[in-house]
Amino acid sequence: MIDLKLLEQDFENIKKRLLLKKVDEKLLQEVKTFFEMQKPLKKQIEQLQARRNTLSKEIGQLMRNKEAQKAEEIKKEVEEIKHLISNLEKELNDLNDKLTQKALMIPNIPDDDVPVGNDDNDNVEIAKIGEIPTFDFDIKSHDELGVKLDWLDFERGVKLAKSRFTVLKNQAARLERALINYMLDFNRSRGFEEVYVPFMVNKETMTATGQLPKFEEDLFKIEKEELYLIPTAEVPLTNLFRDEIIKDLDQPIKMTSYTPCFRKEAGSYGQDTKGIIRQHQFDKVEMVCITKPEDSDKVFDEMVKCASDLLTSLGLAHRLVNLCTGDLGFSAAKTIDLEVWIPSQNKYREISSVSNVRDFQARRAKIRYKDGKKNKLVHTLNGSSLAVGRTLVAIMENYQDANGDIHIPKVLAKYL
Repeated sequence: MIDLKLLEQDFENIKKRLLLKKVDEKLLQEVKTFFEMQKPLKKQIEQLQARRNTLSKEIGQLMRNKEAQKAEEIKKEVEEIKHLISNLEKELNDLNDKLTQKALMIPNIPDDDVPVGNDDNDNVEIAKIGEIPTFDFDIKSHDELGVKLDWLDFERGVKLAKSRFTVLKNQAARLERALINYMLDFNRSRGFEEVYVPFMVNKETMTATGQLPKFEEDLFKIEKEELYLIPTAEVPLTNLFRDEIIKDLDQPIKMTSYTPCFRKEAGSYGQDTKGIIRQHQFDKVEMVCITKPEDSDKVFDEMVKCASDLLTSLGLAHRLVNLCTGDLGFSAAKTIDLEVWIPSQNKYREISSVSNVRDFQARRAKIRYKDGKKNKLVHTLNGSSLAVGRTLVAIMENYQDANGDIHIPKVLAKYL
């Protein structure tokens, strides 16, 4: 959640930044109205509290002067004031609750250095890494290769579930498992602690990282249970520290985890429905870091480099892209996408997003750290390292030969 004090104190400037992320201006005006409704209540409560304190001192003086009858009269007025304060505080608390519910729908404020733009066409390329392969034969797409080699079974995936579920068979299943193990080992070598987490989480967990209430239609909910299937390991990993004060954060907390991810992909029908690029269930290895605010930029760069080096180790050409304001995710203050080269599409496609969320999730989740005698909000960061299915796609297409066979990157040999 954004800092409501900052929004109230600098409303017009923050509003300008938020509008760059396509926030509903009506929502911001509703929040501003709540701010204005709170002011007279707060002032009235403060005045009544001051009056109550003054009268309480008078009562003490009267009792010392043995003027009990007069003191009793003033006590009645104090009781009336207490009753008024109680009613006004209840009214103020109700307003605060309504304000909080509105604020949960407001996205994070983009960093000042995020490029201004409307959509992915306005994203800014930072660098290209690795050489795009050339072929002297007609290449096949991963779905063609998958059917030919009996690696991917789309029809049985639909039979078992519905469209956008796929069965991986034979070498594809083994390669998927090999990639997961390789990615976890790679991240561990970079200082990330491996964690295994639940694949279902409660409402509080989803709310803390920003999936609820804004994106409920994208989530798979368990019928008659207050549980949701996770859309990414970012959710449980970040929430490990919900409602906690971290005593020692001299070094960032760095975690990595493999999980399946479940997404309804509401509103994206018609896009990438062929093959396994956009599925309702897919595997991903995630990185999550929790840091002091002054360390988060450095950690962000380290996470981007970790994901990029992982792609390089697999021999996959990719590029780094700085997302513009209009393409930035709800919780992110800044995001760099890593896009891998997909030969059949003749373009780069997203395979990882690394985001600095600043204190946005920490404020929702109440994750703090001890800084001397003060408790301060941490910064949280997350990034894919990598989306396993899309890595499988990239390997299938980039490592195909003229016979339609697929060669395996050398670093995966020991995992197969």
